[in-house]
Amino acid sequence: MAKAGGALELVEREVPAPGPGQVRLRVEACGVCHSDAMVKGGAFPGLTLPRVPGHEIAGVVDAVGPQVTAWKPGDRAGVGWHGGHCFQCAACRHGWFINCERARITGISFDGGYAEYAVAPQEALARMPDELGAVEAAPLLCAGITTFNALRNSGARAGDTVAVQGIGGLGHLALQYAARMGFRTVALSHGADKEALARQLGAHAYVDTQRTSAAEGLARLGGADLVLATAPHAEAIAATVAGLKPRGKLLVVAAPFEPLQVSAFALLSGKTVAGWPSGSAIDSEETLAFSALTGVRPRVERFPLEQAEEALAKMLQNRVRFRAVLTP
Repeated sequence: MAKAGGALELVEREVPAPGPGQVRLRVEACGVCHSDAMVKGGAFPGLTLPRVPGHEIAGVVDAVGPQVTAWKPGDRAGVGWHGGHCFQCAACRHGWFINCERARITGISFDGGYAEYAVAPQEALARMPDELGAVEAAPLLCAGITTFNALRNSGARAGDTVAVQGIGGLGHLALQYAARMGFRTVALSHGADKEALARQLGAHAYVDTQRTSAAEGLARLGGADLVLATAPHAEAIAATVAGLKPRGKLLVVAAPFEPLQVSAFALLSGKTVAGWPSGSAIDSEETLAFSALTGVRPRVERFPLEQAEEALAKMLQNRVRFRAVLTP
């Protein structure tokens, strides 16, 4: 991408050499994410152009730079949204790298995975289990870690009722994770035609919000201990708050651009509204390991690298079920 708002261009470059503390990956697959559209539009602070997008990289270590001891050529590895941090400031020490001005973000601070080769800081890499193919692993490094990490840090316990709002790129993975973590899993979506898919993914119950409100549907099930909001629709997200149990939590991982309007009275029973970022490289590694162990897999549509512009456009038009993946 040479200029903000311009089309993605296929160009030839020299294969980059890894510097001190860096690792070069031969890219086998790279997922396409909504955030890539913000990069394409030049919307991220600190973004310099030209830039190669892509923060869902799965591949094989091709070369390592000086001072790299944990990785060697031939290792299977992935690189997610989090591309490393300073290890010094309070935000980094507490794991909230997303708030750190010095955090390095894949595809923004440095070139990403819409390429045949990518160089990344060694601390950005996550080991990839042999049970996962590269195409399967790539989306787990963004959509996967976002939902898995949110659920396991939500405070919900096995047996609790967890509702997943939306069955899209995030939601179809969240349903699988929630069911395999031992939660009573409820899918919230618009239309009866999605129920069979939701149950196939692991949902124990389904609420068709076209026929009944999310709040009423959840109330009939006894209320939700947790709602994980994965579809960026403010009205649909806000509608779930009334379906929470007292002290229940609405956890947002896909934020809409419009404000989220929630009545303060609804929160007086101890209900909370919170958000969650993705995670660090170790979180990515644990997401991949859990997915391999429990059989969680993304549903993907493959595109060759030269069709990156088409893949991004199709994804933004919601015509991909459920994650688009580029394969060089």
